[in-house]
Amino acid sequence: MTRTVAREISVQIGYSLADKPEEAEEMLDSFFDKEYFATLGEENELYVEYPGKKQLQYIRKIVEGSISHRDELDAYIEKYSKGWKLSRISKTALSLLRTALFEVIYMDDVPDSVAINEAVELSKGYEDMETVSFINGILGSFMRGERGTELEPVREADMSEEAES
Repeated sequence: MTRTVAREISVQIGYSLADKPEEAEEMLDSFFDKEYFATLGEENELYVEYPGKKQLQYIRKIVEGSISHRDELDAYIEKYSKGWKLSRISKTALSLLRTALFEVIYMDDVPDSVAINEAVELSKGYEDMETVSFINGILGSFMRGERGTELEPVREADMSEEAES
């Protein structure tokens, strides 16, 4: 399983926990029960391969970290969404944004440009292009405002290394 797939699973779990973050540990435990997970693979190819130990740790880190730092992440989202209240942003977009921001801020082993590019690419499968641009804009504004940097284009080599992780 690639990190891209693990990241998408994290986003989906984050979406499911949007209104009940206190249930994260219980949901993660039941979600990754091997028998239950196998049933998911019958309906969605994303779940065909059960995550290895490294991928499970990665998914848990993102989901649990996004929840434990939710107030901070949401404050950044509100700051850079230019007048949008969180309640107006879809749960999917929020999950994507929280995941990307968590990776940028707290996961040194994930290049910032990869975390942001992955969030934008994943959003294309769930959101309309206006929302994809909105997500890209918030993440770009965060990088300029908080990191004082423009995003560098992601090279294919960066993506290959990421996929092998």
